[in-house]
Amino acid sequence: MKPLKLLPLLALAIVSLAVAACGGDDEKSSASATPAGAASAAASCDKSSLALKTDGQLTVGTDKPAYPPYFEDDDPKNGKGFESAVAYAVAEQLGFSKDEVKWTVVPFNSSYAPGPKQFDFDINQISITPQRAKRVDFSEPYFTAPQAVIAPAGSPALGAKSLADLADKKIGVQVGTTSLEAVEASIKPTQQPLVFNDSNDVVRALDGNRVDAAVVDLPTAFYLTAAELKDSKIVGQFAAPGGDEWGLLLEKDSKLTDCVNQAVKKLADDGELKRLQDQYMGGDAAPELN
Repeated sequence: MKPLKLLPLLALAIVSLAVAACGGDDEKSSASATPAGAASAAASCDKSSLALKTDGQLTVGTDKPAYPPYFEDDDPKNGKGFESAVAYAVAEQLGFSKDEVKWTVVPFNSSYAPGPKQFDFDINQISITPQRAKRVDFSEPYFTAPQAVIAPAGSPALGAKSLADLADKKIGVQVGTTSLEAVEASIKPTQQPLVFNDSNDVVRALDGNRVDAAVVDLPTAFYLTAAELKDSKIVGQFAAPGGDEWGLLLEKDSKLTDCVNQAVKKLADDGELKRLQDQYMGGDAAPELN
């Protein structure tokens, strides 16, 4: 997914490899990809002037299941979890009360497909990439995520002290994610990474020792090692090439993009994004792998 922080995730109770989230199907994250609709700076951001899918209602998309630490109890509506809290904070900046926010299910891979959207913005650990930005708008980043290496008990990857030490290991990743790009660019494995269709398959591969290690975003790694994968360990973390920035996703050339940008920037300037990050994604740091 995807840093920095990390909170005790032992209390969380749902499986999570939203690694996907931190997804990157094409080119790596780049500041040049953000934001795609900033040209409309003159647009009014008064609630009554916003161009919404449904009048008087802010429609927010995310995938299902919705995993911790981004969401809790598979219920985006409860305001718990990092991304649920961020969405409601943005909504408040735009003038919406919690009961004026409606959530809709949007599969991860379809969120950045070209064409009209049925949501005002989507929040789902979606990495900002130049290729995606050709098809959709992104807000300013609300989070920058490092990658993490997880290894099961007994794995030869557990002794790795550097990225080079992982080059000859069998590594698993989820298809369509920035984790795959990070493995290829930073670890440079001598054997092709095993690519799985979804996060549950990655978890099963680790649990069954079919791979020596898996690469996911750091918040997901803390959750998995705390609650899902017995005796597994975070070997270390490393920065995704170019940085892995996540943004709120909007329809291409959305009239709402500039107002969402302003809301995210205000939350960043006020320290609210950091507070939410510390609350939901904080904790002991994993060792750095270089």
